[in-house]
Amino acid sequence: MTVSAPQSPCPTLVAWLGYGGLIPFVALAAASWLDPAHVATWVPGLLAYGAVILSFVGALHWAFAMIHPQLQDAPKHALYLWSVVPSLLGWLALMMVPKAGALLLIAGLLAHYRQDLRLARVISLPVWFLPLRLRLTVVACLCLAVVFVTAR
Repeated sequence: MTVSAPQSPCPTLVAWLGYGGLIPFVALAAASWLDPAHVATWVPGLLAYGAVILSFVGALHWAFAMIHPQLQDAPKHALYLWSVVPSLLGWLALMMVPKAGALLLIAGLLAHYRQDLRLARVISLPVWFLPLRLRLTVVACLCLAVVFVTAR
């Protein structure tokens, strides 16, 4: 059974910060595509930003585990455990060749969105949270996919 919060629009500040967080993804992907002479600068920057964002979304589950009153110990412990996985994936991605690193970051972002969907079946989340996370995840993944075209 899904429990959802009352209908409310995404807070303006949250939308601005979320979509603003896509600017480095889009800018670095575009630079990688449009400025192949400097791809050795743009691609590592794109991968590093992807790793940072993957760590950030993992931390959301740590926060949910800390503050959500609906969670019992077992689900809470699972959230704490999962919350560190994205950071570890991001760290590993930075040590790989660019295409493999991009693939790992994309997989990590998609896996984390899947975990968000699972979490929404257990606890109450704002109605705007999953749609926003989906849009942000799709754009980030598409930008990281540019590495497959530009990296050598």
